[in-house]
Amino acid sequence: MTRESIKKKYTVWIWILSIAIPVVVAILFSVKIPGVERLGFLPPIYASINALTAVLLVVALIQIRKGNRKAHERIMKLCILLSALFLLMYVAYHMTSDSTAYGGEGILRYIYFVILLSHIFLSIVVIPFVLITFVRALNGNFEMHKKIARFTFPIWLYVAVSGVIVYLMISPYY
Repeated sequence: MTRESIKKKYTVWIWILSIAIPVVVAILFSVKIPGVERLGFLPPIYASINALTAVLLVVALIQIRKGNRKAHERIMKLCILLSALFLLMYVAYHMTSDSTAYGGEGILRYIYFVILLSHIFLSIVVIPFVLITFVRALNGNFEMHKKIARFTFPIWLYVAVSGVIVYLMISPYY
């Protein structure tokens, strides 16, 4: 296979996953599994996964700046795995539980919704960025990987950190 045919194959999969993941998550939000106990223990776990992902993203950046490509690669694969695990737990929770309404008032309510809406929007936007960045590294196209990683990293880090902030702000209302 030529580099161009590999690129085309991955591009198709990146587009499919970038569209399918948010659509499937949105559909699953409307599905409630009857007879299954509420999975109320999951939010602090998946918030912790977000926090760990944020820390590991920073550690991975430090490792690549030190020239430790192998450690960077391992940590980034772990970040992708953690993000997938987060998504599975998040969907499982929402398939067994009603959404929790934020109960704060005043300026905090507006801050919460700004963070929440930006978190949701950027969590969708970051999917193709992560996939493209990852595929470029897998293909050894490190120059192009580095170019897009400059955009992917801050978006992914914001999504991870803002997820923790959203959890902390809504946790009193569970």
